[in-house]
Amino acid sequence: MNDYDALRARIRALTDGETDEVALMATLACEIHHSDERFDWTGFYRVVAPELLKIGPYQGGHGCLVIPFSRGVCGAAARTGEVQIVADVDAFPGHIACASSTRSEIVLPVFGKGGRLIGVLDIDSDRPDAFDAEDATRMAAILEEVFDGI
Repeated sequence: MNDYDALRARIRALTDGETDEVALMATLACEIHHSDERFDWTGFYRVVAPELLKIGPYQGGHGCLVIPFSRGVCGAAARTGEVQIVADVDAFPGHIACASSTRSEIVLPVFGKGGRLIGVLDIDSDRPDAFDAEDATRMAAILEEVFDGI
């Protein structure tokens, strides 16, 4: 299980004063990915046009390059503005299989200043049912702290 307090402290120290979205995403992707053995792929998809996500900084194997808001778990998080926790990706209608090893995932919307949707944070696991409400709550708090003023 993740030590979210230590992760939050490391991220706070590394990102203090930084305002560049891509630099922040790159730092978070690295720190989050290496913080927990459940995390098989960790990355951001950025909003680059209306209803369209494009891959941003990530750790792990290749990700999908473009995801419309209308497709997959990442699209659902962007479209609804709500965290998506998927215990079994094969049971999620319209799941986009970017990696065959993915069994479960959590996707969190990332909001900037004024509630502007910047993108989503996608974390995949090669284990089924790897994520829970605590992961969602603790990860959302980190994202809010880092991106809220951007």
